[in-house]
Amino acid sequence: MAFVLDQSLMEKHTYQTGIIGNCAYIAHVNVNTNIDWLCWPQMDSTFIFGSMLAGEKGGEFSILPQEAYTSRQYYMENTNVLCTEITTGNGKYRITDFAPRFYQYERYFKPLMLIRRIEPLEGNPRVRVKCQPVCEYGGRKLKAQRGSNHIEFLGCEEDIRLTTNIPTSYLFEEEYFVLNEDKYLLLTYGHPLEAPLNSTAERFLRETILYWRTWIKHSNIANFYQPAVIRSALTLKIHQFEDTGAIIAASTTSLPEYPGSGRTWDYRYCWLRDTYYVITALNHIGHFEEMEKYFGYVADISFSGDYRYQPLYGITGKKNLVEQILPHVEGYLGNQPVRIGNQAYEHIQNDIYGQVLISMLPLYTDHRFVFSERKDSTWWIEYLLNKIEHTIDEKDAGIWEFRNFANIHCYSNLFQWAGCSAAEKMAKTIGSKELEERAINLKNRAAAHIESCYDPVRKVYTNAAGSLHLDASTLQLIMMNYLDPASERARDHLAALEKELKTPQGLFYRYLHSDDFGKPKTTFLVCAFWYVEALACVGRLDDAVKEFRNLLQYSNHLMLFSEDVDEENGSQWGNFPQAYSHVGLMNAAYRISMKLDTPIFL
Repeated sequence: MAFVLDQSLMEKHTYQTGIIGNCAYIAHVNVNTNIDWLCWPQMDSTFIFGSMLAGEKGGEFSILPQEAYTSRQYYMENTNVLCTEITTGNGKYRITDFAPRFYQYERYFKPLMLIRRIEPLEGNPRVRVKCQPVCEYGGRKLKAQRGSNHIEFLGCEEDIRLTTNIPTSYLFEEEYFVLNEDKYLLLTYGHPLEAPLNSTAERFLRETILYWRTWIKHSNIANFYQPAVIRSALTLKIHQFEDTGAIIAASTTSLPEYPGSGRTWDYRYCWLRDTYYVITALNHIGHFEEMEKYFGYVADISFSGDYRYQPLYGITGKKNLVEQILPHVEGYLGNQPVRIGNQAYEHIQNDIYGQVLISMLPLYTDHRFVFSERKDSTWWIEYLLNKIEHTIDEKDAGIWEFRNFANIHCYSNLFQWAGCSAAEKMAKTIGSKELEERAINLKNRAAAHIESCYDPVRKVYTNAAGSLHLDASTLQLIMMNYLDPASERARDHLAALEKELKTPQGLFYRYLHSDDFGKPKTTFLVCAFWYVEALACVGRLDDAVKEFRNLLQYSNHLMLFSEDVDEENGSQWGNFPQAYSHVGLMNAAYRISMKLDTPIFL
């Protein structure tokens, strides 16, 4: 373990980056102007810029002044276009970063292209641009080759080109120059820009702004903390790899759950469980295109003919995600190991079949979809019920992917129960009495396993049959209506979880028992949002609003949330931004807004 805890880390730590993306890639832009993280050609490829994990070996793409400066970073309203303003004693300038995305020629234009516009705002600032991409996770430096109005970087699978109206000599020599007019930096992978630079960059910016603002206008977002929900929705959208429909858990790898913990995971893959929650959140705001794209992705996986689903797949459906450690990469703030791949693809996690069924349910119950167009409905329902029947009595690794032990997990059987409930409704829609009865029988078997987790003395459902441990994932018993939210059993269950897993700061632990790596030292943010949902479900609406408001403080400066939060000082840890956390916020806000009689404009 390379990490040595520094006293400065005892203060609140937040991630100092914003993200841009276009559903083909995501880049992290630091408040210091550097591109800290960018993987090309795919979200799970090697980083081109990766100083977030690799320091100087991770390359650099910065636009910095000659003297001391202050920085302010913000998104253009209702977009994924990010602005960073730099102020010095000699002047001020703004960098506008974006990934082009808009509709043309009857399809979405989403190239592997990063555009940076530099605008002088005040005075005569002198700036220097450094662009030093790398490959093979920092293991290979690229050869820079000068052109008349561009620099070509050679050494990756495809050439990378930086096209600019800045004199290439200044870039090549990394010289300071006076910024007295708008400058453009357009970085491409594989295909260089074959068009006028300035006008093309400005057109792409206008079109991209229009696309994102139109997407938000077409969203059905209630007035309850609307700006926070809008930012989470925009964040979730660019976590979809649109080419296949896969949705990644996060754009990063190996950001530690806690300093020195060794809990460093690669989240640049599609977890079937996570995607269910993402699809639910987007459906709540009226966006269904993502669900239909995802349905195609699951169909491709399903027709592979495997006996069971893996918990996660690569964004192109790749199955073997062999976990490797990169010893040459120093890690975030020195935290190692740095991992690529994820061993969890080998795990047995039996909740996922139910989640796939629930994800499909709106295609059969929402009349905006024409279910009769789906000629394979009977096959799909039977196919997934077969998977549930084969796994319903198995022990598994559970939602938290324990590596060295298995149980009959309450959460896994809950989603088998919920999946069978969805299959029952789908079978009714298509008129299949046989499938309907089969779904009901399996639902009852799943319920029996859930009840084996009930502790009548403490009046709470434990994490697994025969276990005394409590787990925040069982909050879902209330949210999925397995427990009637108005019942005394639901209120007792919530109170027991609240007493053991909630912190005085309003955060929530997943669990407090030891796992493969010891006891968790940070809270899991989505669990706190689940708690808010459960409060709303049981009618404790004032508490739900209060707790929701409290959780907003755990974002960074751009209302972006990490996976984990330190209860002692509110520090952000884990992969960032975490789709799960933003899903939690959106679903909690939706649940509260549906309960409120009077909208809250906040």
